[in-house]
Amino acid sequence: MYVDWKIVNSHPLMKEEKRSKGDRINYVNLPHVIAMVGLPARGKTYIARKLTRYLNWIGINTKVFNVGEYRRQATTVYKNHEFFSPNNKEAMAIRNKCAMDALEDMCKWLDDDGEVAVYDATNTSFERRRLIHHLVCEKFGFKLFFVESLCDDMKIIEANVMEVKVHSPDYRDMNKDEALQDFMKRIDHYKETYESLNENKETLLSFMKIFNAGAKVLVHRHEGHIQSRIVYYLMNIHITPRSIYLTRHGESNFNLQGRIGGDAELSERGWEYSRALAKFIVDQKIPRLRVWTSQLHRTIQTAYGIDAPQERWKALNEIDAGICEEMTYEDIQEKFPEEFAARDQNKFHYRYPRGESYEDLVARLEPVIMELERQENVLVVAHQAVLRCLLAYFMDKNSEELPYLRVPLHTVIKLTPVAYGCEMKLFKLAVDAVDTHREKPMNCSKSRSTEEALVTVPIHF
Repeated sequence: MYVDWKIVNSHPLMKEEKRSKGDRINYVNLPHVIAMVGLPARGKTYIARKLTRYLNWIGINTKVFNVGEYRRQATTVYKNHEFFSPNNKEAMAIRNKCAMDALEDMCKWLDDDGEVAVYDATNTSFERRRLIHHLVCEKFGFKLFFVESLCDDMKIIEANVMEVKVHSPDYRDMNKDEALQDFMKRIDHYKETYESLNENKETLLSFMKIFNAGAKVLVHRHEGHIQSRIVYYLMNIHITPRSIYLTRHGESNFNLQGRIGGDAELSERGWEYSRALAKFIVDQKIPRLRVWTSQLHRTIQTAYGIDAPQERWKALNEIDAGICEEMTYEDIQEKFPEEFAARDQNKFHYRYPRGESYEDLVARLEPVIMELERQENVLVVAHQAVLRCLLAYFMDKNSEELPYLRVPLHTVIKLTPVAYGCEMKLFKLAVDAVDTHREKPMNCSKSRSTEEALVTVPIHF
């Protein structure tokens, strides 16, 4: 894209002084900008949102800044593709200002408490990328990594246009055929000035190029831990249609006794659910299904009758309750009242003595997520805390919501990835079971003392 330097130089962002963050407490020592590159309908926003969801899930404060949203706020009414013509100087001025406004908001957010910002725009010229590098690296001292999505597979492009682009707010008052024609002409305007990332001309930039939704990947000068994790993650995602099925083990004998953890066998109703689950899976007619369980008896027994390749994952074992293993909540409250109260104060970060926290569990499950992203159809038979963590990833839930997500026994959760997220559908199989879900205490505050909390509220795990 052509850059009008008169507009750029007059923007307040150009007058910002370089700032030093000093010692940062956060996970990321130096803020990062991930700048997308590519023609429209190449999956940039899909990658931006998916990457943001992953980084937030592993505890890195990440936010997307989409220039298209800034443009829609500035113009309110979209007329046609001519707005994106490189010869339309009036429109170009608006687009340049929107790009600068997004950069300004992004840099201010990073300078405050952000860790990684994803700059979602086309950024299709050497000049535009030089500007971004100047502002992000030289003026603010942040790290910068470009991610370019290239695609010449017309099936992928057309599917993306029909699934997402023609439903854009730009085409709210236009029929699908007209919207499709207009959007394809918009792409042609971008092609006129498109310059792909080039390791010879842009040798100092760090970037990766993704070809045809992951068929091939090129990486140039990636630097540091964060960029390495981003490269590894983006190398594993794909757009093949598939579904992920999640279910807890069948009801166990410990569930009946109200005990946590341990390696209990299934109850009679648990075995009944095992048989019902096997029938449900047959009825779904899922092609090339793989079944993953933990290494504990109750998940292996639950998957016993399913005719599909099965794998046992230690990473899928239930959260380790340490000294509280195999105890009831009443036992814990009586024997370890301070620990019992402390867990309610911050359930995600609380770590059982000699055990784990939900935060630990997320770290343990990261390889599972990576492998799930590589697979097609998978059934995961695991445990309540484990499935809460997996659900939080796919449904984009934060650390406060995660420990209280409802994952009932004898229920199958079907997750189907769609354009910018996941569709979730629940199947409650006709086998009764105890309810082990405990709601978040409504009147439990971090500011109150442990002693006060113990006296005035019934606290639940």
